[in-house]
Amino acid sequence: MPRPALRSRSLRRVYVKLPSGKTTIHYEKKKNDLAKCALCKKPLNGTKTDNLYKYSKVEKRPERPFGGYLCSSCLTHLIKQAVRQF
Repeated sequence: MPRPALRSRSLRRVYVKLPSGKTTIHYEKKKNDLAKCALCKKPLNGTKTDNLYKYSKVEKRPERPFGGYLCSSCLTHLIKQAVRQF
């Protein structure tokens, strides 16, 4: 039985075949999902997914209104709608 820290499902299980022919389980951190647009669900460009603690705030997402939350095409549609209402 694995030790208690490895029983959690927050770690990914990778089955590795050893040269002796045995198969063992290696535990790895799961990869983060891509950031997606809140409206159209397309993957966002300019956002990082791996080890976010290593990067500064500017490197994690684009520095524009709704950066890291909406894609640029959805943002242009929202801005156009807001301008046309006035």
